Amino acid sequence: MTDLILATVRMAVPLVFIALAELYSERSGMVNIGLEGLASIGALIGFLVTFTTGNSWLGILAGALAAILVNLIYAFATVTLCADHTVYGMAINIFAPALASFIYKAYFGEGSGLSQITLMQGVDIPVLKDIPFIGNLLFNQTPMVYIAFLLVILTGVFFNRTKAGLSYRSVGEHPKAAATLGINVIGVKYLGCVLCGALAGIGGAYLTTCYVNTYSEGCIAGRGFIALAAVIFGRWTGSGILLACLFFGLCDALQIRLQVASVGVPYQFFQMIPYIATVAVLAILGAKKAGPKAKGKPYRREQR
Repeated sequence: MTDLILATVRMAVPLVFIALAELYSERSGMVNIGLEGLASIGALIGFLVTFTTGNSWLGILAGALAAILVNLIYAFATVTLCADHTVYGMAINIFAPALASFIYKAYFGEGSGLSQITLMQGVDIPVLKDIPFIGNLLFNQTPMVYIAFLLVILTGVFFNRTKAGLSYRSVGEHPKAAATLGINVIGVKYLGCVLCGALAGIGGAYLTTCYVNTYSEGCIAGRGFIALAAVIFGRWTGSGILLACLFFGLCDALQIRLQVASVGVPYQFFQMIPYIATVAVLAILGAKKAGPKAKGKPYRREQR
């Protein structure tokens, strides 16, 4: 049971980063369905930089920067050119994984063996880690786990307790009204895209620097789309997103254990569990979905 909960937390962490990326994007009025692509490029660049330098922190930072650069394409098209958000989000999902695959093959060669790195080490908190059950769960993790939970808290405080957070949210609700109050709507939307790219890139880089020690095509495995469902499931709040990601992380951890325990049952049957759970959540909550009122709608600055 303890191992299942530990696996749930580890598998929820990349979802938390990627789902928070979408939260910051949607709160600024941007619906970015290109999370899968952003996480893919973050995973590849994070792995390459860690492989080259031996420093996981540099890898995670590089993964975030790479995803920001890719997401600026989406930002320019949707914010400046007022193009359709869904179309360019899907374009990112097509472009970024293909770019990551090309870079990997160009760097290592077509027929190279599987390259590996040393994963980021966990941080043991003295005394606290020896507490039965919760000690190993909460106080014996990699720093990225602590950062993910800290970001959830900071996100809640930012959006609900600060003037800047309320101004940020107003852009996703009523951008024209926000503009009349002197808020730079275009600037906030670009900021949302930068934050979205950074967090999605970190989520992807986490997978290849803290979870598995190599990069492979398809390593994101639909987590970008699951993160989109987590935002809806979590009702566009940081705490709700955390609970949603833990639920999807549990589904992922459970399917792995069922694969090991079951004999004679195709493993693909159990691999479907997280995605079935995602579809079920969207089917239940889809009719009641809310979220920012102006999300996905183009904003055109009024000429004076």
